Amino acid sequence: MNDFGSRLNMLRFLERVQIADLERTRRWIAEEERKQSERQRGIDARPPTPDWVFERGLNRDSPPVAVHVGGCHMAGKRTKPISRDTALRALAEGVAACTHCRPDRELGFVDG
Repeated sequence: MNDFGSRLNMLRFLERVQIADLERTRRWIAEEERKQSERQRGIDARPPTPDWVFERGLNRDSPPVAVHVGGCHMAGKRTKPISRDTALRALAEGVAACTHCRPDRELGFVDG
């Protein structure tokens, strides 16, 4: 009888441990779902990629260094969204076109 009681006690202890593990795993899942939801909200809240951007110099008051197609990986972090007309005007005034994304080609700009 004593052997059965100790086995039953061990099984109940195991059950409590497994329930605690399951609850912890469910908390981890809920936390991951919350993080994933926050990430998705952040992605959804991003403004759309501009069609054209200026790459600025080191000083915020310096003239633009280059014109890029929006989303160009070479544009760096110092960018400013611009309109198509502004991009064309800048290229005409001698601002460099990015050699990677080639905004001059995209805009149909012919230097001449």
